[in-house]
Amino acid sequence: MKNLNKIIIGLFALLLVLSSCEDGIDPITAVDPGADAGAPVIKVTSPTEGLSLKVNEVFASVDISFEATDDIELETVTVSLNNVQLATFSSFIDYRRFIVDDLSYDKLADGDHVLKVVATDINGKTTTETVNFKKEPAYIVKYAGEVFYMGFDGDYTDLVALEKATVVGSPMLNDDNLNGSNSYEGALDSYLTFPADRFKTNEFSVIFWMKVNDAANKNGVKRAGVITLRSPMVDGKHDLKKGFTFFREDAGGNQRFKLNIGSGEKNHWFDGNTAADVAPNSGEWVNFAFTVSGSEATVYIDGQVVKTGTHDGIDWTDCNLLSIMSGAPNFTQWNHWSDQSLLDELRIFNRPISQQEIQQIMADDSGEFVSSYTPTYAGEMFYMPFDGNYNELFREMEATAVGSPGLAGESVAGANAYKGAADSYLTFPPDERGAITTSEFSATMWHKVNATPDRAGILTMRSPMTDGGTKNDLTKGFSFFRENANGMQRFKLNVGMGTAGQWVDGGEDADVDPTVNEWVHLAFTIGTDKATVYINGEVAKEQSLASPVDWTGVDILSIMSGAPNFTQWNHWSDQSILDELRLYGKALSQAEVQATMGI
Repeated sequence: MKNLNKIIIGLFALLLVLSSCEDGIDPITAVDPGADAGAPVIKVTSPTEGLSLKVNEVFASVDISFEATDDIELETVTVSLNNVQLATFSSFIDYRRFIVDDLSYDKLADGDHVLKVVATDINGKTTTETVNFKKEPAYIVKYAGEVFYMGFDGDYTDLVALEKATVVGSPMLNDDNLNGSNSYEGALDSYLTFPADRFKTNEFSVIFWMKVNDAANKNGVKRAGVITLRSPMVDGKHDLKKGFTFFREDAGGNQRFKLNIGSGEKNHWFDGNTAADVAPNSGEWVNFAFTVSGSEATVYIDGQVVKTGTHDGIDWTDCNLLSIMSGAPNFTQWNHWSDQSLLDELRIFNRPISQQEIQQIMADDSGEFVSSYTPTYAGEMFYMPFDGNYNELFREMEATAVGSPGLAGESVAGANAYKGAADSYLTFPPDERGAITTSEFSATMWHKVNATPDRAGILTMRSPMTDGGTKNDLTKGFSFFRENANGMQRFKLNVGMGTAGQWVDGGEDADVDPTVNEWVHLAFTIGTDKATVYINGEVAKEQSLASPVDWTGVDILSIMSGAPNFTQWNHWSDQSILDELRLYGKALSQAEVQATMGI
């Protein structure tokens, strides 16, 4: 009896609970879905339209995510890749909304691909959504002879050989970059290494970008190794007769970059100079390159020659390790430890690359303009043939004409030449589409002199005149001009060295007779320690320089006038004829000057 009572009480309590659970809740009622107003809607979230999967592997994996919805009811959803069906769905928990976020395909080969999602509703209405994307290698070799490339975009891998660097210490990746997503950021006692064998070719080149940081190394010295491939040190001393090192050192607060090459019996130095020193901590990306042929090596900064010279070949005996951003472990005798700068876009070639190629790579990396003109002579960086216009072929742009210059209707080598006129000349900004304010500088040209007026400017790159525009500033840039010398014309050069100007005047033996009306070849070269004027390929005057040319404040190149920056002594417009004007980023030798004459 007691048990029966308990059962009755329990049933009564359960009824109370069920009754209370339904309090406040509306009963389920059918809702009319309405008319089928439209076809399904599809939204694909992965892959995205135009996606490029860059993976240096034979196959890549792609994640597929999408959402399909319908106003009434979905019946089927199919997914295909390149017209091959990957999946079909026909059972839906929510018959109006279907989400896929866990479908993937792991056999994606190189090439273009099309993902297609098709949704059909119960009334047969169909929607198709397609996404075009592609898979390609992370890096495709871009330049002839390129054997190594590190973009530092997420890791420390050479994308040519797909070889990962050995990481020493704790370098970092920095969001600040020239190209891509990251750059290398140095740290104390930190650098990267690669086995050396594949880099030991008789000829090679290296090019890269840096934001130079002169933070002191672990011994408190503001110097560092940048790229090193040496044999091991012995008793704490370098073996400079093997391999090479490219490194930097403090130079009066700036950083001077240097290359040393070991040729077996001796070593060779290729050092920068004051004019090529780099200001550290500027926040600017600077391009560095060096090239090594079987007998010559050249160092470039921002595409311009800093130093070039000969060597006796390179000896790779026992060179076992390529170090990046340090002299360690094989070049630390003089405290060239880790470089704490930023590094990006590092490339190595198994051949010497030309100056034009260096400038092309720089332009490719930075998205800047590069000319289609191929230089005729080594170091050439500016060329005006005056064949019907005032175009400069490296920059593929026309000079600004002041006044009313003309064309002569005759030429040394082409269809025409420049004909001067009163108060008339041409100008270029010195850094438009590539700087011409280089540490070494040369100019060659053909000139048919008109001695009226009896003095004139020919080429002028000066800072603005001082004292209200009445006095020349001879301490900056240069002026190449002519003056009357007892009825003859004497050609003169003045080079500004920062604190003074050095005169390089022709002499009586080199004066030109203006009555002869013949073409005369003129040239001048400005090295780091001397300047030379040539007339018809022969030295008219050579003069030592106390320091290299100073380009501070130089804002314009004037052609066939001293105006606007060199007119204190009435060196105004030259009304002579000018042809085949070329500028060079190096100090030409006499043989090179004569080569431009066709000798």
